[in-house]
Amino acid sequence: MDATFENVENSEAAYDQVEKIKSNDYNHLLAGFWIRLWAYLIDLLVVSSVNRILIYPLFELMGLNNNKSFIFSPVSIATALIFFAYFVLMTKYLNQTLGKMIFGIKVISIKEENISWGTILFREFIGRYISKTIWIGYLIVAFTPKKQALHDIFADTQVIHEKLYILKHNQVKSAE
Repeated sequence: MDATFENVENSEAAYDQVEKIKSNDYNHLLAGFWIRLWAYLIDLLVVSSVNRILIYPLFELMGLNNNKSFIFSPVSIATALIFFAYFVLMTKYLNQTLGKMIFGIKVISIKEENISWGTILFREFIGRYISKTIWIGYLIVAFTPKKQALHDIFADTQVIHEKLYILKHNQVKSAE
């Protein structure tokens, strides 16, 4: 039985050693365009499913105007609120949405230890609105050195892989 506890202690020490090495010599790998696109598509599927399961039937039961073509109809406003609430709350409390969880990526702040409410709200409302109206806002992820979309640049955030790392030395070489 002592050998079992010894192995556990050794594995914990090894884990601590690996984490120390990672923090000193490695940076998280940045998430690129394609993985972010797939995560976003899954998020859209989640949000649209919630809207179709909850919002549309609820508005139908209440007999409210269910005219989805009018931008300021009650159902359009409710679905927009669900969309933004999903992205804001998931990013604030978990640093990732369900789509990002599936692909092992998350949002981090470049300037802050934890992402503040101001940063999240700016990123998700203002920045995402700009990126949606100017589709290049999303496409520039493929071309910027830090793999940031327009809303990431405005909010000083990045999307990284949680468990993939790159040597700091290699990043310096590739930047030159």
